[in-house]
Amino acid sequence: MSDAHPHKHRSGLSRLWHATGYSLAGLRAAWAEKAFRQEAVLAMLMLPAACWLAQDWLQLAVLWASVVLVLIVELLNSGIESAIDRIGPQLHPLSARAKDLGSAAVLLSLLLAGAVWALALYHRFFSHG
Repeated sequence: MSDAHPHKHRSGLSRLWHATGYSLAGLRAAWAEKAFRQEAVLAMLMLPAACWLAQDWLQLAVLWASVVLVLIVELLNSGIESAIDRIGPQLHPLSARAKDLGSAAVLLSLLLAGAVWALALYHRFFSHG
């Protein structure tokens, strides 16, 4: 098992410390992606706005979750794109498919967030129930 990555042998607080560092490095790398930056800036505006819009804690949780889900899916999509790009720059149908599927996942997360926010806005301002 000498071929195993050296970080796999860490445990306890050392593992947690290093895992946190890798996660922060991932967020720094994501910030270099224009789409992630745009979504993150929008999230910085929408999360506080959700505190004003939500009428109870459950609505707040759903509004926040819909926004954070977009960021999570964008991170996964960027990871897919990076892995595909590492393989090589040549065009291949499976590479295109992987990137298209990742992009579709981002689109669905954005549509979900939009629908959740539209429903919350409707409920707040136009529902008389």
